[in-house]
Amino acid sequence: MTLELGLDTFGDVTAQADGTPKPAGQVIRDVVEEAVLADRVGLDFFGVGEHHRADFAVSAPEVVLAGIAGRTERIRLGSAVTVLSSDDPVRVYERFATLDAVSGGRAEVILGRGSFVESFPLFGYDLSEYEDLFEEKLELFDALRTEKAVSWAGSKRASLKNQHVYPKTERGSLTAWIGVGGSPESVVRTARYGLPMMLAIIGGEPARFRPYVDLYWRALGEFGWSSEPGGGPGRVGIHSPGHVAETDEQAQDEIYEHFEAMNNRIGAERGWPPYSRDRFRHDAGPDGSLYVGSPETVARKIAATVDLLGATRFDLKYSTGTLPHETLMRSIELYGTQVAPRVRELLAE
Repeated sequence: MTLELGLDTFGDVTAQADGTPKPAGQVIRDVVEEAVLADRVGLDFFGVGEHHRADFAVSAPEVVLAGIAGRTERIRLGSAVTVLSSDDPVRVYERFATLDAVSGGRAEVILGRGSFVESFPLFGYDLSEYEDLFEEKLELFDALRTEKAVSWAGSKRASLKNQHVYPKTERGSLTAWIGVGGSPESVVRTARYGLPMMLAIIGGEPARFRPYVDLYWRALGEFGWSSEPGGGPGRVGIHSPGHVAETDEQAQDEIYEHFEAMNNRIGAERGWPPYSRDRFRHDAGPDGSLYVGSPETVARKIAATVDLLGATRFDLKYSTGTLPHETLMRSIELYGTQVAPRVRELLAE
């Protein structure tokens, strides 16, 4: 299968010239412009994440993606991720089926449990049911993907009896992935449903995810799906952060203060140690999870990771904290015009 190269953003609230945060409305309009550029430079996918906190502007990805659909022609559009645990599977399916209609069949949904938990108290869910909520709602969502009458009963929402969900897609089903952070249980669950797996590699060495990929393909076979890449519904994708500039030094200088501030802000909530230059240099190096550098450096690192993990999609999380919109636009341009063709060239070799 041909490698797809995409971009992800959480709508990080960026900085204005005077250093103050941009209004959320302007950040969202900037995200639309970034997606338009991604489409223009030939990228395959644009993903928008869902968050419910002050440092990210997007809480309703489908609305933003619908706005993007009207300004783009070919790029596929999806979430990165949709927090299914604190949402309703029927409404999620309806919203993305509507996005699929608006975009002419370009919608995808990446479902996840959510690494941030603000949506749970916001919508009245108990965090102690974190696992059970996702398991049950994924079961219902998978049934809805048949686009036939669904009868289903669970404990977290009202039952369905021979009910249809509208609109139906013109393709007969939505393209859906499951976002996986690296637990064996999540990998096996993804394989049980025969869905593509999107690995969020945001820390550590990409090589440590190889056992999860092997487990995924083995589990697919045990559940009766094809265990051969390209022979069935199974696919592996990668989501990792990064930034592209003309040189390695420029890319690192542009992103570091923003990446450090973001890590320290989130780390203060989660008990992480302070971020450091030494850690950044390692993460941006050959064995780290940051794809930061010149087009050649980033292309070589993506190609190596894709080859190692047998992935058919790589999505660069290109927005980083308060990194300015103008800098993000240049990174997108380089990623589409120089990194993407170079990655494909390296893999062909």
